[in-house]
Amino acid sequence: MIPWARSLKDKRSAVRGLKDRLRSRFNVSVAEVAYQDKWQRSIIAVCIVNGDKRKLESDMTRIRQLCEEAQDLQIAGIEQQWL
Repeated sequence: MIPWARSLKDKRSAVRGLKDRLRSRFNVSVAEVAYQDKWQRSIIAVCIVNGDKRKLESDMTRIRQLCEEAQDLQIAGIEQQWL
């Protein structure tokens, strides 16, 4: 959730900031996958690949913390899948 956003431009700025931080710190693939036309909502997908499950779990914990610490966003929920 981006409660302060008053336009798609505001929302995209906040989402882009989170996506850029995730990409630069964790070398992951990140995409906004839903609610592209809503001002105050977004769903972000993060994909990370590694042969070491412990490393993946550690990185996912750190990614979750980074998302939860974002000052300009409110996390409504986080789902995780292992393939």
